[in-house]
Amino acid sequence: MPPVPLSHPAQNMLPGLSIVIPAYRSSATLPLLVERLEKVLIDLGSAYELILVDDGSKDNTWDVIAHLTQRFDWIRGQSFLRNFGQHNALLAGIRLAKYDTIITMDDDLQHPPEEIPQLLAALNPDLDVVYGAPLQEAHGLFRNLASVVTKFTLQNATGAKTARMVSAFRVFRTRTRDAFADYNHPYVNIDVLLTWGTVRFGAIRVRRDERPIGESTYTLKKLILHTLNMLTGFSVLPLRIASVTGFVFTLFGVAILTYVVAQYFIVGTSVPGFPFLASVIAIFSGAQLFALGVIGEYLARMHFRSMNKPAYAVKCDTGIDHT
Repeated sequence: MPPVPLSHPAQNMLPGLSIVIPAYRSSATLPLLVERLEKVLIDLGSAYELILVDDGSKDNTWDVIAHLTQRFDWIRGQSFLRNFGQHNALLAGIRLAKYDTIITMDDDLQHPPEEIPQLLAALNPDLDVVYGAPLQEAHGLFRNLASVVTKFTLQNATGAKTARMVSAFRVFRTRTRDAFADYNHPYVNIDVLLTWGTVRFGAIRVRRDERPIGESTYTLKKLILHTLNMLTGFSVLPLRIASVTGFVFTLFGVAILTYVVAQYFIVGTSVPGFPFLASVIAIFSGAQLFALGVIGEYLARMHFRSMNKPAYAVKCDTGIDHT
């Protein structure tokens, strides 16, 4: 389905706080999260809302969200037809926000709601986005490695100095979403989209808790796909690597040719041996296939975008006014 039009233009945003949380198989943690959030939000003393987006969970997550929206009038919920991804769910929730400040966080209680006042305090008039970077990464080896690659790519794609401190725990001004109001492609990265609307980023260190219930739903396959999408969807870094690789191997080929010619004129014989020739051919073939593979990834993304595939498709919602 096409993106939901912004029913509340940024310039008419109400003063307050919209919290957006993508939910996936989190039926056990959501009630605890809402309980802790309510205490923090009441103490802040401003208007607030919580938007929960169920990203196609196969358990009873949506039933829990529906129950929470009936119990609390400040909670709104939306459910996808299938699993589209964390950033796609964030995009849907961000488009529903009605207050002038948005906070995004995970559904597993690793982002402590008690750290929200610290994030809000860091959002000074000179900044539009502030990340709550963890004091120490507590993930496994593969997830930490994927995080490093993603942050490095983001830094190269955006030039933002705080790119290496990006986190799913972030606060930003709702007006920045106007820059990507019409974005409607299957590959979504909220951090990149935010750079379309502002260059005023900041970051602070916040506490990160252990997951109290269940295990992470991030598999190695999802991490690899996310990293690959980040690399080829929002950055030309792989193309530049392919270009540099081709240039380096061209120089290597010239050096080999020089060596062969020199061997012939100085010694009077050509370079003997099939293994030498086979090795050179294998090296160059590998470099060519690598470059073609990178180009193919970009062409695939252009193909999918030409199909106009949506970023998400809504199954149902509750507590949401579409007028």
